[in-house]
Amino acid sequence: MFTLAQELPQDWWEVEALYDTCFAPGRGALSSYRLREDVPPVAELCFVARDENRILGGAIRYWPVLVGTQEALLLGPVAVHPTAQGEGLGGALIRETVARAADLGHARVLLVGDVPYYARFGFERLDGVEMPPPTNPDRVLGLELQPGAWQGVRGVVTRMPQKG
Repeated sequence: MFTLAQELPQDWWEVEALYDTCFAPGRGALSSYRLREDVPPVAELCFVARDENRILGGAIRYWPVLVGTQEALLLGPVAVHPTAQGEGLGGALIRETVARAADLGHARVLLVGDVPYYARFGFERLDGVEMPPPTNPDRVLGLELQPGAWQGVRGVVTRMPQKG
């Protein structure tokens, strides 16, 4: 049994170690990571899943980005420890945080992933939304948190400028 909770600052390195376990060592070279450089994640949407012994089983993070001139959330990475895979933990993290993002008033979510997996959560392929290369356009997916939120949204995905 896993409990989902907002990621705390002291969880950071443990979550990073989980991502290292679940993804290739060169994950930082992916185009989506360039969008995250020097940009803090959306803390209220970054969650961890821990078992009854407080062992980390999964994690999810979101980042603010721009698509053209429109704000969006970039979902990812989402990871489940190999020993906890197949238990629905990744889906639970996605459903919980997508619902929370909608409750917080966010309009749209973007990710790079496999349509067969993410379609079950309502994600669809986005036309006219360009991730930095090299990204397969067929893997650029979006989810509307508000009706029509992706309608007319086109352009290159860029880092969110720092405020302040």
